[in-house]
Amino acid sequence: MANLYIDTRGRAEEPIPFTQAVVQGLADGGGLYVPQSIPQFSLDEILNLSTMPYAQRAAHIYKAFGIDLPESQVDELMDAAYGSNFDSADICPITSLDENTHILELWHGPTSAFKDMALQCLPLFFSASAQKLRDEGVIDHTFLILVATSGDTGKAALEGFKDKDGVKIGVLYPHGGVSDIQHKQMATQAGENVKVWAVRGNFDDCQTGVKLTFADSEFAQELMSEHKVALSSANSINWGRLLPQVVYYVSSYAQLVAQGKVEAGAPIDVCVPTGNFGNILAAWYAKQMGAPIERLLCASNENRVLTDFINTGTYDISDREFVLTPSPSMDILVSSNLERQLFELTGRNAEAIAGWMNDLNTQKKFRVDPETFAALRRDFASDSVSSDDCLKTIKEVLDEHDYLLDPHTAVAYKVAERLRGENPVLVASTAHWAKFGVSVYRALHDLAPDAGLPADVAELTGCELNNLIAQQTGKSHIPAGLAELDTKPLRFKQVIDAGKPNIQDATRAFLSE
Repeated sequence: MANLYIDTRGRAEEPIPFTQAVVQGLADGGGLYVPQSIPQFSLDEILNLSTMPYAQRAAHIYKAFGIDLPESQVDELMDAAYGSNFDSADICPITSLDENTHILELWHGPTSAFKDMALQCLPLFFSASAQKLRDEGVIDHTFLILVATSGDTGKAALEGFKDKDGVKIGVLYPHGGVSDIQHKQMATQAGENVKVWAVRGNFDDCQTGVKLTFADSEFAQELMSEHKVALSSANSINWGRLLPQVVYYVSSYAQLVAQGKVEAGAPIDVCVPTGNFGNILAAWYAKQMGAPIERLLCASNENRVLTDFINTGTYDISDREFVLTPSPSMDILVSSNLERQLFELTGRNAEAIAGWMNDLNTQKKFRVDPETFAALRRDFASDSVSSDDCLKTIKEVLDEHDYLLDPHTAVAYKVAERLRGENPVLVASTAHWAKFGVSVYRALHDLAPDAGLPADVAELTGCELNNLIAQQTGKSHIPAGLAELDTKPLRFKQVIDAGKPNIQDATRAFLSE
């Protein structure tokens, strides 16, 4: 039986099926879609996942959510999503540093970031959903996927949607706010249906501009009348991005038990480097499904708005400085998926969510009620890590465990060490270290986060620097998609100003090409 989807602000006229929620992305009125019901798995059902290949685990969980596509099609799409495009047969293997610290490696996909876990899957389900709705006469148009990225989502979305029929994709990233490798990954992207813009500003400027563009009904009408195109999203505001992430947390518990690292039924804690709150929210949904996850440890960098919120119940960006850190994918002040989490913790009180989101938009802050704060504290703990401590952690873990972390995973590792209790901790590792070679080099050579590199090192490209780090550490494996970037031509060099009008002008030009 199909599971229907409702929106967090209660403004959608009626619940809609998965296929419609995926192609629409954002609900009318700005809310986010969540399933009406969350399937429940017994411990045995979770443990049995370990006997299946990863694609079958994902298909099994999708079917439990009542996806309104034929089960055979779900199987085929998952086989296509999780196969030879990943460099590990396990898809997301777990490396244990000791008996209580387990690293969930989510970066074995084609762009070497955890976003591949969702964005090798979502485009396939998006296309299948759109075709189903066309066949049913619900829609007769194509789509423009518009994505704001702090670094990793953009490349993963571009790679997932490139050359898909009936879809174009445009990505916006903060100019100067991503690593050299991340920039080149996006700027060299292949595909006839793709476009990339650098935006003068930070990630929140990109994300706010995209949200305002989505909310502009006149612009939507213009796109439909002139181009027969509707906007949709591949950010984690799209439920189709979030559900694949739920899969890997349920799957990981089964994997830990099968490998003898956790006793069946024993609780674990999960620590996630957190920016937009989607990855850690997926772990919360996995817990609701029955995975024995006890505490969710929210790891922040110096942009510690989530840590302050979890510790006080007040979300306040009214006078908060935006800090550029070695972990740029976490340099976010407006965490969109927190809206879904609060919707769930309030007992699905859409009125409260609409009020808080309005306060955030108009006053740049909101405070939750005592009952919601208590519910938040039952599931979550949080701490933040300075940029100095982030880099020190990279070196410490290499020295102690011969394991090289990227700066985002280093933040999560340090928070896990600070907040750990008696339970084993599963640390979400969100990127291969070679995506952030400059910060890793600084870490290995005891340089400050903002220190200049030695002159001979500063002259190296990102790929050349990664090769140097590999020589110095013996970590010679650099994924081909990162190692070959210097040989690819830069296709996209346009820089635009922030703001809805500029994003809309860029969109018009793209669609008119």
